[in-house]
Amino acid sequence: MKKKALIPLLIFGVLAVLLAVGLRLDPHTVPSPLIGKPLPAFTAPQLHAPEQTFSSDEMIGEVSVVNVFASWCIPCRQEHPYLAQLAARGIAPIYGLSYKDRREDARAWLARFGDVYRAIAYDPEGRVGLDLGVYGVPETFILDRHGVVRYKHIGPIDAAALRDEIVPRIERLIREGQ
Repeated sequence: MKKKALIPLLIFGVLAVLLAVGLRLDPHTVPSPLIGKPLPAFTAPQLHAPEQTFSSDEMIGEVSVVNVFASWCIPCRQEHPYLAQLAARGIAPIYGLSYKDRREDARAWLARFGDVYRAIAYDPEGRVGLDLGVYGVPETFILDRHGVVRYKHIGPIDAAALRDEIVPRIERLIREGQ
């Protein structure tokens, strides 16, 4: 009878340990299976020119940044000034992916907050985002010259992330000729 009483206590103890470990994990460090692999190939209509397309191939040849955003995303609004700072530095082009948004809402959002993107792919159904492994918006990828994903930032970029992660990684890739 005593052995049967210990089983629930043992199960509770194991669950308590797993919960304690899980609470210490940083949700922004979710590993991406794309790190070290080429960005999945895609072609999508452009946000501003729906009759034209934008392809992942257009990002090959220089270190670049891909930012997944939406007009309905409050954290996207919070990170936008930091993307503007990155764009002003001119160290790497920023490409946008308008994710699960209405074209007119995304355009109005960019008119209000500023368009920092060299080009924007329009992904109203989220199919491109799904191929990229997007968990939610905003998410930002850094690609090397060959279109290989070298870093993924989940959540809004802030001053510390820009200073400590994004800019140093871009500069290192440029320096190393990748």
